[in-house]
Amino acid sequence: MNIETIPQLIKSSAAQHPNSSALIYQQEEISFRELQDLSLRTAKGLSEIGIIKNDRVAFWLPNCPAYVVLYLACAQLGAIAVAVNTRFRSSEIADILSRSRAKTLILWPGFRNLDFLKILAEIDESVFSHLESLILYSEKDAIQDLPPLLQSKQIIDYTQLVKSEAFAGDCSGANLGCNIFTTSGTTKAPKFVLHTHASIVRHALDVYKNLSSVIKDGAFFQTLPFCGVFGFNHLTAALAGGKASVLQSGFNAEEVLLLLDRHSVHYISVTDDMLLALLEADDRNPAMPSLNCCGYGAFNLPPDEITNRAALRGVDTVGLYGMSEVQALYARRDHQLLQDQRYLPGGKLISKDARVRVRNPDTGQLLDHGESGELEFSGPSMMSEYFENLEATADIFTSDGFLKSGDLGYMTSETDFVFETRMGDTLRLGGYLVSPAEIENHLIDHKTVSAAQVVAILIKNKLKPYAFIIANAEAEINQEELKEHCKKKLAAFKVPVVFHLLESFPTTNSPNGKKIQRARLRQLAEERVKSKE
Repeated sequence: MNIETIPQLIKSSAAQHPNSSALIYQQEEISFRELQDLSLRTAKGLSEIGIIKNDRVAFWLPNCPAYVVLYLACAQLGAIAVAVNTRFRSSEIADILSRSRAKTLILWPGFRNLDFLKILAEIDESVFSHLESLILYSEKDAIQDLPPLLQSKQIIDYTQLVKSEAFAGDCSGANLGCNIFTTSGTTKAPKFVLHTHASIVRHALDVYKNLSSVIKDGAFFQTLPFCGVFGFNHLTAALAGGKASVLQSGFNAEEVLLLLDRHSVHYISVTDDMLLALLEADDRNPAMPSLNCCGYGAFNLPPDEITNRAALRGVDTVGLYGMSEVQALYARRDHQLLQDQRYLPGGKLISKDARVRVRNPDTGQLLDHGESGELEFSGPSMMSEYFENLEATADIFTSDGFLKSGDLGYMTSETDFVFETRMGDTLRLGGYLVSPAEIENHLIDHKTVSAAQVVAILIKNKLKPYAFIIANAEAEINQEELKEHCKKKLAAFKVPVVFHLLESFPTTNSPNGKKIQRARLRQLAEERVKSKE
């Protein structure tokens, strides 16, 4: 069977693994046969409230079985699932609902005791002009009264949807859109990344094939939120491989440790702050003994620092690479590599049909292995377009179909690369492209420095590095001492002109947790320098 769509994928897994657990959530287990049946009945329920091909359905929902069932149901109908971060609030929700023109919104009003209905009540009524219905999911919490501006909408209880008869048709198609993910949008409105059934399915099959050697007979653990590709692609890989997904609706380190042991989980992917929380919560040595390795995203701390902390506790970490436009786990490092190679972000391309190259952003010339420039990608996991944004879509693709990542990196072979930093975060110092991580890594080697972020600002018509520092407990930051520390091992043009002490770095919410706002740091640096002039 040639699998090109999501309904074909789940049908195949249900046929091969009918009685195997597909979803494990709290005390509930759902087999692959039951999951397919639930999704078909839910598809019928959605069709009866008017959901048809190409309609957008907004998922403002944490990880839970309902998310998976409703997603598969939308795919059956040819509808497009619009991922919405549960951390988002009124202005962000309003923007997504308005620009996507979502016909239905799915939410869990009492999740984590947050008043999601109150958040909706803060939005201007005009935003809901395209919205026809709300699907409400709840567990033990009672659903509150709807705000007046939503009382005219059709309200559906999720438990009623699944009681429908099975949907008999299949409205999906390989080249039909099925997922919209939002980019981080830290400096402007996020773009809507549209993926097709074919890109989701082919990548799911490739990711499962790649991870099968470390997953072995264990389950997939799903704590990364499905609203981002980092979490979503682990879910689709499990569905493709007929493996159980152990779901966690909200990250809790102590609960994670219990579930990893209980379900013989041999591999997880997490963010760097999640990994640190797990290491702190586990007093065993080695920590998390069921794991063969742990993939991680270095969103807040330097990769080598995370790797070293994990290694001290007996946990092997592997670098990964992904972005919404090419999906997560686009590349992964082999856990059998030596530690100094294993932790580097990037890795070997997951798909045999994927390609990577590096281009000089100034000259436009393609670069040799080992030379840093903008990473460009192609392959079956790429998005089809930025939804209804022809200009942005044209800008991101090259004339021969490669996607310009906006990331700085270099190749180590035809199929392997190292990610260094976002191009927007790259420092152009002394006529060279410099990754801020190089300076940050050196700074945190100093006994007084707990964390560091380095940006470039214009001083007397020259770009200079400017460092933000978080001090170790009770340590005093000495500007001259830090400057001398940097001069010992860094070129003169890489030595920060200022070491600016902060209690914490400004952050923004993303599908994978909080990310440091480097644009805000640049603004703070510019304001500080201007005030000294």
